[in-house]
Amino acid sequence: MGPRKKTGYMISSVAESYQIHPQTLRLYERLGLLKPSRSEGNTRLYTEEDLQRLEIILTLTRELGVNLAGVEVILNMREKMEKMQQQVEEMIEFVREQISPSFSGSMRNALVRVPATKIVRTQR
Repeated sequence: MGPRKKTGYMISSVAESYQIHPQTLRLYERLGLLKPSRSEGNTRLYTEEDLQRLEIILTLTRELGVNLAGVEVILNMREKMEKMQQQVEEMIEFVREQISPSFSGSMRNALVRVPATKIVRTQR
């Protein structure tokens, strides 16, 4: 038996663990909320990432009363925010790489001390 390409949890064990019906998991997949991988025998396999996403879905629906349309919007916004965060981090890293240590060292001496000015009150 060769090495598996993807490992994961089967739908029955996921349904039992999270106390939901397998049809609910299939519905989430049809709606695009979950995208489990498939084995060679076409069995759904849920990865740790899928389970984390499922936990978010269940928290939104069970605890916060969000409907599935709302869950979809929230998950899409969450993905966009994560991508934006990654882009910001990449931009910060790019800026850090562009500012060489010698340049940043010379910037410390670029400030000019200015003596504090005296505030003089005038009468009107």
